[in-house]
Amino acid sequence: MTATGPAQRSLFDSSLTEAPDVVAASARSGSVEVASRPAREILTRGTGFLNAYDFSLNPYAGCAFGCTYCYAAFFTASEERRDAWGRWVEVKENAVELLMKRRIGSLDGKRIYMSSVTDPYQPIERRLELTRRLLQVLADRHQPRLVVQTRSPDVVRDCDLFGKIEDGGGRVRVNMTVTTDDEDVRRTFEPSCPSNAQRLRAIAEAREAGIDACITLTPLLLVRDAEAFADSLLATGVERFIAQPFQFASGRFVASTREGAVALMAEKLGCDAASFQPRYLEHYERVRAVLRERLPELGEGKDGFAPPF
Repeated sequence: MTATGPAQRSLFDSSLTEAPDVVAASARSGSVEVASRPAREILTRGTGFLNAYDFSLNPYAGCAFGCTYCYAAFFTASEERRDAWGRWVEVKENAVELLMKRRIGSLDGKRIYMSSVTDPYQPIERRLELTRRLLQVLADRHQPRLVVQTRSPDVVRDCDLFGKIEDGGGRVRVNMTVTTDDEDVRRTFEPSCPSNAQRLRAIAEAREAGIDACITLTPLLLVRDAEAFADSLLATGVERFIAQPFQFASGRFVASTREGAVALMAEKLGCDAASFQPRYLEHYERVRAVLRERLPELGEGKDGFAPPF
């Protein structure tokens, strides 16, 4: 990545501790390249799948989780970036400044989805706290109707700010993505993600803190035991769920799939790759039937993701 300005400090420079808006022009966090760049805007008008929302808010571009089925890879600016999905993250270095420029109260009642093409709780968020500082601005200056979408247990760190937004007259819901009860499948499709068990514990903790919550089974991977899976979902105290299957394109998942991922799913379904799609969809329908019977509320697809308030 190239520099985006004259400041080129190391990502791990201790001088970033108090105001880590600016990170290195190019640094690494594990196997992931992390860079910073200025953004033209931090709030984007809701369109397409999220057209019922006023704005989407993405603190980062790219995603270190790099799930093999992620559609967001196709919103990247180049084929090179798409092919390297999961191995790079860009920090929007002026995100807090841009949000601060919004007139106080101008986002009152606005439906904001955070985030649509990245996870707001990237591993690097633990150090930078960019998402937290954006939430602080919302809590101090606005009363939005906010949906936070993540697959990271780190979201519980900000329950205090979610509560502050609610106390100020806004609304908050945390959506936690949980995709399977099979860790072999999870590790193949989501090798850089926290386990689904960790995610279930985190969303249970959010509910215990009084935060409105939803579990998004999107996409729903293979499920070993649908009844036991439903039990684990219900044990979190969450009452709202959303499910959707893989989206297939020309016989492939929308995003590139790591070697062995489809083969593993096919093996567990007892079929070959050629017949995988219909067998998977049959499996999805069987699991969905159990979940629809067991769960108190199960939305699906775009309608399921409609603003909850």
